[in-house]
Amino acid sequence: MTLPPIGDWWSELSDDAQRAVLDSDSHHLDESVREEIREITGAVVGMIETLSDKDLKYARAHPPSDDD
Repeated sequence: MTLPPIGDWWSELSDDAQRAVLDSDSHHLDESVREEIREITGAVVGMIETLSDKDLKYARAHPPSDDD
């Protein structure tokens, strides 16, 4: 199980899931976020998968929209 490149799924992740990643104090992904990534990419994302510092930098540079 390997986390696919963030550029492959970040833009398709729901705003709620993106906020969950950005608001987390951990590099680990919540179960709901892992499930969305699986639905988007077809990859099985295990509980031990974490975002790298580079992934988090990418995510912070592409925050969810505030169109609510």
